[in-house]
Amino acid sequence: LSALYGLGVMEEEDINSDHRIPLTELKVDKQRVFEALHNEFVASAQTVKLGHEINPDFMIGNMIAHETSYPLTPDPKDVLACLDVDNFHNNFCGDVQVRGEYPAFMWRYFRENGIDTSFITEEDRKILKEGTVDMYTFSYYMTNCVTVHEDAEKTAGNMTLGAKNPYLKASDWGWQIDPDGLRYTLNVLAGRYPDTPLMVVENGFGAFDKVEEDGSIHDQYRIDYFRGHIEAMAEALQDGVNLIGYTTWGPIDLVSAGTGQYAKRYGFIYVDRHDDGTGDFSRRKKDSYDWYKKVIASQGEDLE
Repeated sequence: LSALYGLGVMEEEDINSDHRIPLTELKVDKQRVFEALHNEFVASAQTVKLGHEINPDFMIGNMIAHETSYPLTPDPKDVLACLDVDNFHNNFCGDVQVRGEYPAFMWRYFRENGIDTSFITEEDRKILKEGTVDMYTFSYYMTNCVTVHEDAEKTAGNMTLGAKNPYLKASDWGWQIDPDGLRYTLNVLAGRYPDTPLMVVENGFGAFDKVEEDGSIHDQYRIDYFRGHIEAMAEALQDGVNLIGYTTWGPIDLVSAGTGQYAKRYGFIYVDRHDDGTGDFSRRKKDSYDWYKKVIASQGEDLE
């Protein structure tokens, strides 16, 4: 949902300009944003229906960039603010794609923000109901805290910004590392969508990697990250969560979609390419490569 705020935010003179427009000066046209998002919902539902016509055995999911948040304090206003963030950033799109209808809290949002909802036609409602996904698929990287108190310390990072959780460590880019948050998220989603299987389709750790003189790359920090999150998923399974799959982001180093850097490395395989343009794109295994190979072979049993 957050990415859709890139739609309809610039006026014609901005688009034709040779100069970059500072983000703070971009204008959000909420009407166009939500109309565009609705069209994506309808297209997604039609795609699910078509997929089932091609093969009734297909399991088709969605893709929620899940942003798990906690209230920073027990202040009821923080709790309510956190509920609003969770509803708007996670449950809105999830409800439409899993349940096939707009949730009640969004109708209030539309009223209070002057959104004309006539674009949500009866025909579209029928398509949304008939094209619900077979599994809820989502990314999980970190958690944030939500507060109404302006003096709270903020997190770094390029995806989501929130109040800093004093109980968590963070990556080199300020993303707070929270394996327990994954277990929490899985349980919350299982409660919200009890009949829908869950799959984690992105989970990873961006870090600076050092190549030693002998060519080895000792990324124990990455192993620790994945171990914690795999253990959290094992606990969620014991909780009764219908978690059917997990994939990492990603198996090989790539240009970071968030920062445009080579230096922000996610993979089990190192790619010799750097931000200054040097490097021959050769590959080499990191310590995490053999570790994760062992994890896969043991179906998550051997995490040492």
